Amino acid sequence: MDRDKTIDHQLRATWQAVAKMYNEQALQYNSTMATAFVLLNVDKEKGTPSTALGPLMGMEPTSLSRILKTMEDKGTIYRTKNPDDGRSVIIKLTEQGKNMRKISKGHVIQFNDAVSKAVSNKELEGFFKVTTTINKLITNKEIYSNH
Repeated sequence: MDRDKTIDHQLRATWQAVAKMYNEQALQYNSTMATAFVLLNVDKEKGTPSTALGPLMGMEPTSLSRILKTMEDKGTIYRTKNPDDGRSVIIKLTEQGKNMRKISKGHVIQFNDAVSKAVSNKELEGFFKVTTTINKLITNKEIYSNH
């Protein structure tokens, strides 16, 4: 089997290239792609419960905790008590965090625009259909079933 023709290799190689590209952009702002991802997933007005962030981003709590601590130290977020649940906190963006969020959003839009110009709408629809199908197969445990 030619590894360049396997679906998982193409997904992994492409994602690694995208992550490297985003990290190179983030580095210009003394940041990381993971930090930018958090900034984009925190509600810019109301904030987001910390317990909702992990599942929203598909991240393990331990990894997210480290990122949030670093972001708090750098002044891009702050934590407030969750008025609906005293056991959790709301992650909110500082003004600096809101500015960094705008920059991050701009880079995502620029990437999407560049890809959209390079491929047809039909190709893009096919890409989304395939990735949605892959996610569904994995979620429904239809790839490696225990028969």
